[in-house]
Amino acid sequence: MNVETLSRIQFAFTVAFHYIFPPLTIGLGLLLVMMEGMWMATRDPLYHNMARFWTKMFGLIFGLGVATGIVLEFEFGTNWATYSRFVGDIFGSALAAEGIFAFFLESGFLAILLFGWDKVGPRLHFFATCMVALGAHFSAVWIIVANSWQQTPAGSHLEIAGKAVAPGHVFEAADLWHSRMVIDDFWGVVFNPSSMDRLGHTLVAAWLAGAFLVVSVAAYYLLRRRHVGFATASLKFGLVLAMVGSLLSLVTGHDSAAGVAANQPSKLAAMEGLWQTTAQAPLHPFGWVDSANQRTLGPAVPAALSLLVSGSAAHRVTGLDDIAPELRPPLQATFQFFHLMVVIGFSLIGLSLWGSWLWWRGKFADPGAPATAWFLRLAVPSVLLPQLANQAGWFTAEIGRQPWIVWGYLRTSEGLSAVVKANQVLASLVGFGLIYLLLFALFLFLLNRKIQHGPEPLEESDALPANWIKQSRA
Repeated sequence: MNVETLSRIQFAFTVAFHYIFPPLTIGLGLLLVMMEGMWMATRDPLYHNMARFWTKMFGLIFGLGVATGIVLEFEFGTNWATYSRFVGDIFGSALAAEGIFAFFLESGFLAILLFGWDKVGPRLHFFATCMVALGAHFSAVWIIVANSWQQTPAGSHLEIAGKAVAPGHVFEAADLWHSRMVIDDFWGVVFNPSSMDRLGHTLVAAWLAGAFLVVSVAAYYLLRRRHVGFATASLKFGLVLAMVGSLLSLVTGHDSAAGVAANQPSKLAAMEGLWQTTAQAPLHPFGWVDSANQRTLGPAVPAALSLLVSGSAAHRVTGLDDIAPELRPPLQATFQFFHLMVVIGFSLIGLSLWGSWLWWRGKFADPGAPATAWFLRLAVPSVLLPQLANQAGWFTAEIGRQPWIVWGYLRTSEGLSAVVKANQVLASLVGFGLIYLLLFALFLFLLNRKIQHGPEPLEESDALPANWIKQSRA
């Protein structure tokens, strides 16, 4: 394999591994606010016990997220130096904002969240919990802004050798060393055409990751008849966020798809396997893209795609026949990853509705009842579904914008480092694979140990620190 292919595999692998953890911290951080806020409102020791247990989980996940994210910063310089030079003005601003407004906020209050239970009062601790959760969300904001700018560049212009150049310029080899994107309007960069739609969908997906982690562990405890009170309460918290997140994912997903139709027609055509530009464009719930014969095999709902992206069945949707072959993304991968994400999204809605119905009918009081037992058995592995959907959605977005690394300006093949060789990338890829395998095994071992240990007995959590008891009575 050549250096481009290996570099893309390496970056995809390291990003995919890293992306296991940030969605969990975003979703779990919000749940910690909900749990500790409920304790502040009721002073019920059960909620204090829950917050302490899930905080330990949060700390483990946060640590792995930081460790795996640092690698990506170095890869920009080692494998993608031309790209880094090209987008330096844009990414420098966004990543600096992420460091100041997100990472510093999150990490600054993390010590209080993790170790301050016996050292600060409940109000300060709750404030720290809120700040950590807010910082986790802000991290997503700036990363999504930077990535969305790649998808739909705005608030900037291209310069080659200090002179402004119009979009669509065909690069020559000498141009790449003297070209860069320059910011005209910082807020134009932040609010580029796709950033807010993609941010909303990403945050909702992260909430689902955290919610189904809690649902999964709580269901496991109920099936084993362990920590029943704790598990039932945790399950209810998880279901609340799962219900909200799964239904919102429909809204944010629709908005994001409509934005893709307007700004990246080749990506939408690949996502839906649409070959002909047509009004009343059909939608394929599932299928197989037959590129050789330029058709998509599988059932099709007439006019549904036109209706979804515009509200009108008469709307003309751009097909692949209007896209130059060299500008089409990899069709099969884009189509299948997109449909995998959609199928999982509807599955999560179904699980959330089922669990909420059981809660409403009071069925969690009897975990052995057939309907409840089947739900709990499915809920335990459900923690994997948001992770698969997040990965599939990310792959759809990134594969679907190929061959562009910055849409309409710079192709992926043009963003490589000039001096890196294929054997060097391969060696580092193998090294990362081994290290990440060990990290993931360690993560699963520690996570399982915390789950097996479970929360502290409730009678111990009744013995709250003296300063907490004093403030509770105030």
